[in-house]
Formats: sequence, structure tokens, C-alpha cells
Amino acid sequence: MRIEQKATLVSTVIAFLLVTFKLTVGIISGSVAVLASAIDSLLDMVVSLFNYFALHNSDKEPDEHFNFGRRKLEPLAAVIEGTIISLSALFILYSAISKMVQGSVIEHLDASIGVMITSIVITAGLVFFLNYIAHKTGNMVIQADALHYKTDLFSNGAILLSLVVINFTHFTFIDPILGIGISIYMIYSAFPLIKEGILMLLDAALDPESVKKINHILNSDLDISGHHDLRTRKSGSDINISVHIVFSISTSLYDAHMVGDRIELALKQLFPENTVYALIHLDPYDDSEDIHLD
Repeated sequence: MRIEQKATLVSTVIAFLLVTFKLTVGIISGSVAVLASAIDSLLDMVVSLFNYFALHNSDKEPDEHFNFGRRKLEPLAAVIEGTIISLSALFILYSAISKMVQGSVIEHLDASIGVMITSIVITAGLVFFLNYIAHKTGNMVIQADALHYKTDLFSNGAILLSLVVINFTHFTFIDPILGIGISIYMIYSAFPLIKEGILMLLDAALDPESVKKINHILNSDLDISGHHDLRTRKSGSDINISVHIVFSISTSLYDAHMVGDRIELALKQLFPENTVYALIHLDPYDDSEDIHLD
């Protein structure tokens, strides 16, 4: 089992524990903020479990039905995660506004404060663990999970602060106001996940800095006279690069092949944390104008 899959299982178990604590105390106390946090943790659990199955299936070898593998399950998981976060945020927003209109009464503040302190400690440990795995593997799903739990850490801290303020001031109006703030923050944090996942599903090119580095490798090779039709895309943790490199018409196929292998190796070393698939076309002359005319 890959370390990324183990990380998602750890996230699932921890999210389950947090849901149990928060939901119980949230129902007893009547706090919108604590209930909102419980719903968020429930969705965390579902998403982490989905991420596990996405990573498990994305590792499967290419077959007759999926010739290029299933790596796009990873950005799909990120889009689904971002969408779920956004929907839960809208539900929290609705609950907070309803509580604001109808009035709110919070009981058992000591229990609410205790569960939020426990949640912050556990979530902080999980964020540290996921950030370590994300940095080590560069996996998009784990990066999304780490970011998600990091937003939970901030929102839990805000909830704890509001409960402490309510405990001393009895100003319960803070609770639904904080619920509205959390929902807006959740939508804000989910947008980059959805955007990046959609761009990857649509085969968007690599970022300009990465493309610039690829061009530098190609332009620096003295054994080719030029290149054209550079195309890049990312699929999960895989990077795909396609390019035509141009030789002198007198260059032997063997020599051209050796140069192509050298460039392919250089491209792979450019992205050491990813699996790079380089498709290099060997052109005996610059046929870029012929291709575009067709």
C-alpha cells in the first residue's frame, strides 16, 4: 500500500472520531458553530475515504479499457472534494442565518470548549502529518486533504475563541455570525481545489515557469537545430510532455535516437517528484510549417 493511501486512511479514522465528539456536543449545546464543524468533519471523513479509493484505483496499470491509466481520478477527487466543501458551506450558511433570525441559545459551554480544544490538537497533528506526506510525494490529493484540514484548524480556532467570548459575555449572537464567516471561508478555500482539478481534467498546460524550464533544456542542446509543437499536461502526479526536435537531414537515426534519450532523461530529472512521460518526435528537418498547413 502506498504511503498516500495510508495517509487517507489515517485521515478517515481521525475524521470519524472528530465527527462523533463534535456532533454529540453540538446537539447537546445547540451551538451552530460546533454543529457546523461537526458537519465539516463528517464531509472530511467521506472525502478522505473517497480519496483512498481514488488513489487505490489510480495506481492500477493501463489496460485495454484505460490505455493511459487512471491518474485523472486524482484531479477528479479534488474537484469532488472542493464541491462537497462548497455545498457543506452553503448548508452552514443557511443554518447560521436561520439561527440569527430565530435567536440562539447555547448550553453546556464547558463541553463545547473542551471538544474544540481536543479537535484543534488532533487536527494540528493530522495537518503536520499530511503536509509531510504531501511534501514527500507531491501528490495532489494529499495536498488537497492537507489544505482542507488546515482550513479546519483555523475555523476550529475561531469557534473556540467565540465560545470563550460567549462564556464570559453571554453574547450568543457571535455564534451564527461566526457560522457565516466559516461558511464563506470554506467556499473561498474550496475554489482553488476545484479550479486546479478542472484545469487538470481539461489537460491544461503546465505552469509558465515549468514550460520555460523545458524550453531551456531544448534550446540548450547543441545537437538539435530547433524544436516545435511543445505540448504539456499533468494527470494526477504524472506529467506528459510531447515535442518535435529537429536534426540535420544527414544525422543518422541512431545518433538522433541517442539525443532523444538524453533529452528525455533531462526532462525527467527536471521533475524528480513526478512520473514524466516524454514523447519525443525525431524530425530530419523542420516540418512545422507542413504540419500547420495540413
